[in-house]
Amino acid sequence: MKNPLPRVAAIHDLSGFGRCSLTVVIPILSTMGFEVCPVPTAILSTHTAIEGFTLFDLTEELPGFLAHWERLGLKFNAIYSGFLGSSRQAGIVSEFIDRFRTDDTLVVVDPVMADHGKLYASMPPEMVDEMRKLSSRAQVITPNVTEAALMLGRPVPEKISAEEAKDWLKGLSELGPAMPVITSMPLEGRDDLSSVAAYNREDGRFWLAGRPAVPIQYHGTGDIFSSVLTGSLLQGDSLPVAIDRAARFVAGVIRGTFGYSGLGHNEVLLERVLGSLAGDGHPDNYELLP
Repeated sequence: MKNPLPRVAAIHDLSGFGRCSLTVVIPILSTMGFEVCPVPTAILSTHTAIEGFTLFDLTEELPGFLAHWERLGLKFNAIYSGFLGSSRQAGIVSEFIDRFRTDDTLVVVDPVMADHGKLYASMPPEMVDEMRKLSSRAQVITPNVTEAALMLGRPVPEKISAEEAKDWLKGLSELGPAMPVITSMPLEGRDDLSSVAAYNREDGRFWLAGRPAVPIQYHGTGDIFSSVLTGSLLQGDSLPVAIDRAARFVAGVIRGTFGYSGLGHNEVLLERVLGSLAGDGHPDNYELLP
């Protein structure tokens, strides 16, 4: 019998504490109606923003995952990668994509490696070039502004104009992906918004979505955004609708968390709003990037 649920291969780390990576990818995509098949790239005690985290690198196990799933003849509607446990894993994930993708497979790469102007503590410098290579295999990539700057070899901007944002998006598209999406864009004149900019090479249009900014940084929101975006595209939404749905959900998670004090470690309360994804409609809060 044909599997009635669309299937997603989710290639991310598993953090024991801290709502990020597989601990948000699995519940979000499951709520949106997809079977999630996790491929753990590393096991961490917590996410890397918490001092003293431990990391067990699963690089040596990934080829076995690939070989076994290939023997089983598994098929995937989407392949979605995020945090990698080593720079070597980028090549393994590229091979996974090459061997499992079909003409109908959506490939999303979230090049998780940096934020706030610098690489994460676990990331070696060569990860930047490896993420460029991996991103060339994807249709959609979702770097934050720091990751986009590193991939383009540009300084991280304090502010960026609409025209510069378009140039950045075109530069990322030239690496291979037809639909680059940049999160946390510090757009000029949009200080009150948390902005997302996107480009669809197929029709040449640039899109912008955003929500009112909240004066606090929460961990794992990038993973939440990319997961909802992936699910939305798989459900058949257009790129602007998908980025707006993802931005709206992230804003809901943040606002559902912000009213509480003393939670510690800036963790979002994902479970409080997760159910809203099951009946999510089509938002119309996106706009063309001028």
